[in-house]
Amino acid sequence: MQMTARIFRNMFVVGLCVLVLCTAAVSGLLYAYYDKMVLSDLENTAEYVSRGVETTGTDYLKGLHTDDQVTWVKADGTVLYDSAAGANDTKNYADSPEIMQALQTGTGHSEQSSDTLLNKTMYYAVRMDDGTVLRVSCTKDTVTALLVTVLEPLLMVAALALILSGALASRLVKRIIVPVISLGLDHPETCDTYQELKPLISRLSEQNRTIRSQMDELGAKQREFAAITENMSEGFLLADHKANILSGNQSIMRLLSDENGPEIKNLRQVDCRAEIRNAAEAALAGRHTELVLRQEDRDYRVIVNPVISNGQVAGAVAIMMDITEQEQREVLRQEFTANVSHELKTPLTSISGFAELMKEGLVQPDKIREFSGVIYSESRRLINLVDDIIELSKLDEDSPEFEFEKVDLYDLSDDVLQNLRSLAQKRQISLHLEGEHANISGVWQILDEMVYNLCDNAIKYNKDGGEVVVMVKKTGEQTRLTVTDTGIGIPYACQDRVFERFYRVDKSHSQMIGGTGLGLSIVKHGAQFHNARIELHSEPDKGTTITLIFE
Repeated sequence: MQMTARIFRNMFVVGLCVLVLCTAAVSGLLYAYYDKMVLSDLENTAEYVSRGVETTGTDYLKGLHTDDQVTWVKADGTVLYDSAAGANDTKNYADSPEIMQALQTGTGHSEQSSDTLLNKTMYYAVRMDDGTVLRVSCTKDTVTALLVTVLEPLLMVAALALILSGALASRLVKRIIVPVISLGLDHPETCDTYQELKPLISRLSEQNRTIRSQMDELGAKQREFAAITENMSEGFLLADHKANILSGNQSIMRLLSDENGPEIKNLRQVDCRAEIRNAAEAALAGRHTELVLRQEDRDYRVIVNPVISNGQVAGAVAIMMDITEQEQREVLRQEFTANVSHELKTPLTSISGFAELMKEGLVQPDKIREFSGVIYSESRRLINLVDDIIELSKLDEDSPEFEFEKVDLYDLSDDVLQNLRSLAQKRQISLHLEGEHANISGVWQILDEMVYNLCDNAIKYNKDGGEVVVMVKKTGEQTRLTVTDTGIGIPYACQDRVFERFYRVDKSHSQMIGGTGLGLSIVKHGAQFHNARIELHSEPDKGTTITLIFE
């Protein structure tokens, strides 16, 4: 609107200036033409009057009828005749410029304005043959007088011209501004407009392309950011100084309220979880806060910090991390410590007790061999336990002493069964190896420990006269090692936990057969070390099948 008004005002002022200048120019030209015509009339009058005077003298002047003033003077300026004052005029015109000019050159003319500047007198003089000078003069209005005379009609014409100029300016402004207003900013290059606007249109088009490119890039980054944040278990949230939520992913938004609660848009809402609400208030007060929350059997650590800008708290940022596995590992660590302490304390107590009895001489000679056997058995149990713990520690730490090599699982299984054959024969348990030779890349020591523990458990938890079958088979890219027994089996409720450290299904039976509770845990960690999978199928009182799948 300002541009339209400015264009209209400028066009109106230009029109007004043109009108004034044209009026002044036309008036000047007309007045100059009028001056020229009057002077020409005076010249003609002076010519024919001078001829009449030369012919008939003063009598011609006395009979002359004209509106112009006729003055006849001698060469010294003395008046011979003046149509305005008669013969009694005693004024001398020797100093008049037109008289002096006529005496010198034959003709002369001059002008003289009145005191009011509203009119002026024009003089024209001609020298006659006898040396006298005849002067003709007339009085006419000046430009000022003419303007005063025609002021009213001139103002009317000016007003009409201004109105017409304003209307034309307004119409012209609309016609000029329409192509500019209709200029499409999204696709300005398609608009039909002025050639002078082409550079602007080119810059707009280039700017549009740049903006579209930046918007596409920003949209892609936003989608990428959203895809990353919405699919990660960690959560983040950003709030302003009024606790309004500016941004947050679904992971943390689910933590703000109950599952069926309303959507939280402000951390100060009563529906917002009280712990988070209090932490947000602390952060907005400039304090760091950490808390642990539990939801749907998961544990979360939430860290809330203030956002400082120019020395003032501008908002709060919250970061959420799922620490369920960390908490579970801590529980397992505590259980492992407690189990190790218990497993070590039990045989050590037995060894210490029997050794003390023998030291004090309280053991009969025929019992010394029996007590020594108990001490030896408990010592072996301690050694086996320490060896298993060391083996697990190596697997947990990815010990650098392990070197991968080609291992034939069939040959390795045959060696393991040969080592366990005497143990199996004590309970009339038959051992069988089936399948084919199959090489895999692995650590022989770990694989041997894995297969040994599987076969050892299959014998220990088998029934007298039972059977253990080891099958090695290669199928495509997979190599499967399966250990099947006809033993007591594993209860369904315990099958998910048998690979935990020190977990025993039947503790009394395990203590009777001397197990450490770490065998299957070593198998699990060894499988993870070789990127292998474990499958377990077991039915109580019917037997157990455990398969290692190497890919």
